[in-house]
Amino acid sequence: MKKFLVIQTAFIGDAILASSILEKLHAYYPEAKIDLLVRKGNESLYANPPYSNECIVWNKQECKYSSLFNLLKTIKQSKYDVVVNLHRFASSGYLTAFSKAKQTIGFDKNPLSFYLIKK
Repeated sequence: MKKFLVIQTAFIGDAILASSILEKLHAYYPEAKIDLLVRKGNESLYANPPYSNECIVWNKQECKYSSLFNLLKTIKQSKYDVVVNLHRFASSGYLTAFSKAKQTIGFDKNPLSFYLIKK
């Protein structure tokens, strides 16, 4: 079974748009485990997710960098096959690039995009 992590740590509108990615992943990989990483405040959108397994919440307002390092540790321990980063900032690029996922996908505009397998 494949394990996916979709990262969307922007504001609520972007988090809503991420739903279509979850739906498509589920359609192509119905048996896959799909997790979603969102910023604190957007987790209520995924309280009862039809296409994802777990909603991971990152509180960027509280100890941003120490929580970023703890979050990366959690991501590595989950051993995702694929990490899809729908955000262009360095912090989400860091999580994607160093996730130890077999495949990392994100925007070429991300400052850490040179670490990604697909852009």
